[in-house]
Order: sequence, then C-alpha cells, then structure tokens
Amino acid sequence: MSPLEQVAPAFVEMAHEIVWATAATVDSHGRPRSRILHPIWQWDGHQLIGWISTTPTPIKRAHLAASPFMSLNYWSPNQDICTAECHASWVFDDETRTQVWQLFATTPEPVGYNPSIISAWTHPTAEAYAAIRLEPWHLRVFPGTVLFGQGGQVLTWQA
Repeated sequence: MSPLEQVAPAFVEMAHEIVWATAATVDSHGRPRSRILHPIWQWDGHQLIGWISTTPTPIKRAHLAASPFMSLNYWSPNQDICTAECHASWVFDDETRTQVWQLFATTPEPVGYNPSIISAWTHPTAEAYAAIRLEPWHLRVFPGTVLFGQGGQVLTWQA
C-alpha cells in the first residue's frame, strides 16, 4: 500500500466528519488571508481531488492568480486535526460546474447540501457560481487521541 493509499482515506473520513475548513490563500504581496469553506473530497483509490463551490469574488480570484495554492485546516473540539496543502484552480466550464453542483447536491449531509440555498447560485451555470479544484501535494491527519496519549496514529503524505 502506497503512503497516499494509507493517508487519503483517513484524511477524507476526518475532513468529511468535521465538514468546515479554514482555508488560507496569499495575495500578490505574500500576505495571508483565511476564510471558512466547505470542501468535498473524492478518493478513487489512486487520486484525491477536492472541490469547493464558491463565488469567484475579486479577492479570491486575485489570490489564486498570485499564488495558485490553498492550505486547508480542519479542527474539531475533540482535537482531531487534518490539513491539506493543495494546488487550487478555478473551474468555470459549464460541464464541470454542473458536475460539482450535482456532487454537492447528491452527497448526504452534512458534507453534501443543496447549492441553491445560496441565493446568488440559482443554477450551476450562474455567473456567481464557480468551483475550485484542489489537488493536494501534502496531507496530514492528526487524531485528537494522539494528543491525549490515548492511541491513534499521525499520518502524513507528501507528493
């Protein structure tokens, strides 16, 4: 079993249990900015891809144009922590936006949700709706039980 095959399923399980991630990008001057986002992850046994449904605001566009990377950090009150350092790219084509919309709409809650609850997102090809594709190059899974000496294993993977 490759390191990615060991870490990716554990990462997806923890990320989907926590649901919300603090996502950080940097601007053209190297200054960080963070926000809370709701990614969904797909693991096919070989490749891990994350998706974010979002509005392509001028700030988000400028940050990913300056540096096409995003750091995502998940934390839960039981001290479970997982992180993904990713290459991030905008997706504006109608076919992929529709696929990502459907992925969120058909995945069970709390990871899945109906994207049309966002008032500006009337349909997957709305101008206010875009997707960000996440391709991780580093993952870390840190169960809270490790912190408290109750077992568990810290898992890391880097491309």
